Amino acid sequence: MPSVCFYFQVHQPYRVKRYRIFDVGRDGNYFNDDSESNLNNRKIIRKVAAKCYLPTNQILLELLKTYPQFKVTFSFSGVLLDQLTEYAPEVLASFQELVNTGRVEVLTETYYHSLAYLYSLPEFRRQVRLHRRKIIDLFNYEPEVFRHTELIYNNELAKEAEGLGFVGILAEGSDDVLGWRSPNFVYRPKGTKGIRLLLKNYRLSDDIAFRFSSRDWAEWPLDAGKFASWVSALNNNGQVLNLFMDYETFGEHQWTDSGIFEFLRHLPGEILRHPDNNFVTVSEAMRRYPPVGEIDAPHFYSWADTERDLSAWLSNALQREAAEKLYALEDTVFKTKDPALIESWRRLGTSDHLYYMCTKWFEDGDVHKYFNPYESPYDAFMSFMNVLTDLKLRTDAVLSQHV
Repeated sequence: MPSVCFYFQVHQPYRVKRYRIFDVGRDGNYFNDDSESNLNNRKIIRKVAAKCYLPTNQILLELLKTYPQFKVTFSFSGVLLDQLTEYAPEVLASFQELVNTGRVEVLTETYYHSLAYLYSLPEFRRQVRLHRRKIIDLFNYEPEVFRHTELIYNNELAKEAEGLGFVGILAEGSDDVLGWRSPNFVYRPKGTKGIRLLLKNYRLSDDIAFRFSSRDWAEWPLDAGKFASWVSALNNNGQVLNLFMDYETFGEHQWTDSGIFEFLRHLPGEILRHPDNNFVTVSEAMRRYPPVGEIDAPHFYSWADTERDLSAWLSNALQREAAEKLYALEDTVFKTKDPALIESWRRLGTSDHLYYMCTKWFEDGDVHKYFNPYESPYDAFMSFMNVLTDLKLRTDAVLSQHV
């Protein structure tokens, strides 16, 4: 009896504008590009809202009203919620309407969708607390489950999440970690006491998120009935099918003319045709099914790229230098007690900025180029480093006034 668990990541960063070397010392506004370029954050949010968030939310609301058994789970980055509040409040209201149905779960993550856990445990914990409070304030909902940025995960992170009071955590169902085992079960992270672990079924998730519109794919075209038959085939071969993906799959990554919205609209009904099928939220799956075994993940891995490691963000010298210089500023930035400087520093910690500096090629390179709003990874690096130079100058100026 596979319970289907839909989990959607909803995130957009504050993109750094093209910040030139002669802007240093003159321009402290790093994220607002008022031009019509692809670095205009308001423009991007409004575009994604029209193509994805509003139409998909409307479909989900209709499905929740039509099928009492239907349920979904969301994780919203704090920077996405801030931008919705500022640029698209009607989208935020539509997400709140979904949560108010009582059948939509909301998770906690780092507020700034950051890699802080890799560099600064105190900042990681601060961001988790900030995010928790944001979800309570906006949705009147207290999250129980943690998911890290881009499903980056290892044993120690699971222990940290348990220590912060979470009942569960999510990760990629990597073959390297699972070995002969299936992602379609609840597991226990190694070294923990009670926290539960859900693993993404990347094959079936990616059939929707990446392969849906590919005419080179042997299963194209994919319709709801065909996919539901794959779900039903898991009966007696798993507890829960974890379909984890970016929410922007719907309408943005897979365009409307691909049929993705009709697929979503019909999928719950097709899945529920089999009497043993049902839907669960993330925490419901963790409570309903006992863990069948222990997962040992001594090294970090993620859901990104074919390697499923940290290479999307930290594979080259540009990325590593940018990350190291950013976190080297942490102590001095916080010493200023200047909310604007701290906010700018935290926004720069969003993982997307390092992603835009990735120089990988072949299959992953195409994906990185698609999501890169800069002309090249080197342009992303130069803008970022110029901003860091200016931020340090501003930080030093504030601290000098305190002496």
